[in-house]
Amino acid sequence: MTDSPRPDAAPGTRTRCGFVALIGAPNVGKSTLVNALVGSKVTIVSRKVQTTRALIRGIVIESNAQIILVDTPGIFLPKRRLDRAMVSTAWSGAHDADLVCVLLDAKSGIDEEADAILAKLATVQHDKILVLNKIDLVAREKLLALAKAANERLNFTTTFMVSALSGDGVGDLRHTLAEMVPPGPFHYPEDQMSDVPMRHLAAEITREKIFRQLHQELPYQSTVETDSWTERKDKSIRIEQTIFVERESQRKIVLGKGGATIKTIGAESRKELAEIVGQPVHLFLFVKVRENWGEDPDRYREMGLEFPRE
Repeated sequence: MTDSPRPDAAPGTRTRCGFVALIGAPNVGKSTLVNALVGSKVTIVSRKVQTTRALIRGIVIESNAQIILVDTPGIFLPKRRLDRAMVSTAWSGAHDADLVCVLLDAKSGIDEEADAILAKLATVQHDKILVLNKIDLVAREKLLALAKAANERLNFTTTFMVSALSGDGVGDLRHTLAEMVPPGPFHYPEDQMSDVPMRHLAAEITREKIFRQLHQELPYQSTVETDSWTERKDKSIRIEQTIFVERESQRKIVLGKGGATIKTIGAESRKELAEIVGQPVHLFLFVKVRENWGEDPDRYREMGLEFPRE
């Protein structure tokens, strides 16, 4: 299939389209950068590490190019089966993409996790772009030294210094990605910002609210599933979700005293979902114990992960 001009493009302009994987250690700001590049929330952002579990794609239109962002799980030393599934997914995203953006936390620099990632990225053949994030927290001299050290380790095509949170430098990165993706037709409709089904995004948003409320008390092995999504005659949406935890003690933490915690989580999630869908939302949350769900292949498939056999 050959590339073709967009209807509103200048005569002779050809479209470009490609997949860009964002690779980095947990909490370097990949999800925040995806949302900043897209201009809308398509992936959850949390202070708790390892919140992105599957390859959630944000879709960006810039000039005549469509950039499909693959937000991979943070790469860390895997200890459990779920950890191994997430790390395997992250590396498959890097190898399958057209371009790779390597994010480093400007404040942390090349620490042990970043060092291991840079070493393994030598096996990835695509063009690699270095993105130093959180530059507003670091002096310019340190940024320049970090950029020099990273480029000495790996052959980066170009280097960007950004603050995904404030948006500083994000526009320049977006423009360059648009120029670097290969020529070809758009893969998605122009008004689509993500290929994540709304039911999945709704579950991710509720999971984010859980992390914000309970990031110290609750292990990240909790999961949320959207059980039903019903469009009502009054133009509102009724959503039922179940929060699964591994132990009864965790269920009590999520509920909170007199149900206060679950009410707060539900209110915050409902508000954000209503803003995204542009309709009133009625959200009903249930909390259940599902022991050893981390060993259940069906749960991995629901999260878009490959179940590790070892």
